[in-house]
Amino acid sequence: MAFSPFSRRHLLARGAAFSAGFAGFRTLMGSSGSSMAVAAERLRDGVAADGVGYGPLVEDPHRIIDLPAGFTYRVIGKRGDVMSDGLFLPGHPDAMAAFPGPDADTTIIIRNHELPIDANRLSAFGPKLELLAKVAPERMYDRGEGKTPACGGTTTLVYDTRGQRVVKQFLSLAGTTQNCAGGMTPWGTWLSCEEDTTTPGKGAEKLHGYVFEVPASTAMEVTIPKPIKAMGRFRHEACAIDPASGVVFLTEDREDGLLYRYIPVDRTNLHAGGRLQALKVKDRSSLDTSNFGNAPTIARGERLAVEWIDVDDIDAPNDDLRHRGFAQGAAKFARNEGMWYGHGAVFFAATTGGKVLKGQVWRYTPSAAEGVKAELDAPGMLELFIEPNDGSAVENADNVTVAPWGDLLLCEDEAGPGDDANRIVGVTPGGQLYHFARNAGSASELAGACFSPDGSTLFVNIQTDGLTLAINGPWRT
Repeated sequence: MAFSPFSRRHLLARGAAFSAGFAGFRTLMGSSGSSMAVAAERLRDGVAADGVGYGPLVEDPHRIIDLPAGFTYRVIGKRGDVMSDGLFLPGHPDAMAAFPGPDADTTIIIRNHELPIDANRLSAFGPKLELLAKVAPERMYDRGEGKTPACGGTTTLVYDTRGQRVVKQFLSLAGTTQNCAGGMTPWGTWLSCEEDTTTPGKGAEKLHGYVFEVPASTAMEVTIPKPIKAMGRFRHEACAIDPASGVVFLTEDREDGLLYRYIPVDRTNLHAGGRLQALKVKDRSSLDTSNFGNAPTIARGERLAVEWIDVDDIDAPNDDLRHRGFAQGAAKFARNEGMWYGHGAVFFAATTGGKVLKGQVWRYTPSAAEGVKAELDAPGMLELFIEPNDGSAVENADNVTVAPWGDLLLCEDEAGPGDDANRIVGVTPGGQLYHFARNAGSASELAGACFSPDGSTLFVNIQTDGLTLAINGPWRT
């Protein structure tokens, strides 16, 4: 394979920038609602009153995405395009990651597709499955007996960042379902997560709800799909690796989902097995972290010592892992989705948490002895980092990424009938907010925001419309 390792230095540098941006964000938000009102006031017309950000958004005459003056975009992927391997580009692109390619001008993007079983019309194989035979059966996890295949998975896009053109794109994981988010590994692979717990029958041949590993490769082939079953079977959303310990943290997209960690036997080979555990807040057994209702149970900035409990029967044929974990004392969260490791901590978004269901961002700081016995004396710490409770500033953050200059970018996932369009919201290292982009054409969420390794290009998906965009402009350095 034309394998391109994702350098640990690159991972940690982006993590440090993330931490800086969020530190400022927390300073701005403080612990009072008035600070949130100030943030909303600064965001009037999409630009902070003191000029941070990139200025007001300019309406796109093509009604795809509104950007600040000086920025341009290219559509580099459109649902139904014929890819380099002869298959169709699937619909519903979701989370992505960008890796260094074989030369300085090349970026390798691995892109999830959140498609269910029997979504033939949006699949890589055509509405009548006329191209299904192009993928060897051993390279499809669930072929559905050739009649109702699982249509999710990943595509890989090789992009010339200097020439601003697609070199090639191809199917790289097949036969999985509802591939929503995932996470990068320090060794240059993408962990693609199934947000679905379908069982055999009704079109499926196999159990679903697993994590799959896809190499960042320019070799045009579909990877042999092998679920990492020791990571558990549930509605996986995202994951992040603590490079100090090798522990993998995982979110679960349920209104009562848990936060998990996977302690691998071999930190460079996640397939070798390991232990799956759920987070429990010390002295607050079975804590509901949502803060729903009028009386919040957790204050912003409050630091909570944690412990981790083993969960049994992790293949969970009844999709009850979260219920059993909560009964054992694990904390539950309101739709944990996007996750990112940043400079010694793991940040994750609870999309519908908070008093008015506008979302929360949590921070988990791993123990210096994460995953080993000594952590009992120096436990990891959980903190409610922000809870905006004001959708005019940022609403229902899902995917997150970090700009090379240190700003944090949040992708919203909130629009519905009567709602405003979804946006990308920026957070400066000083904690000021600005709107960088707005979906100009539909109520679809924006997803998968990530930067090319050279910092020149922001990639983002418009999920329901089936578009992948490459954005360029006068980025800060």
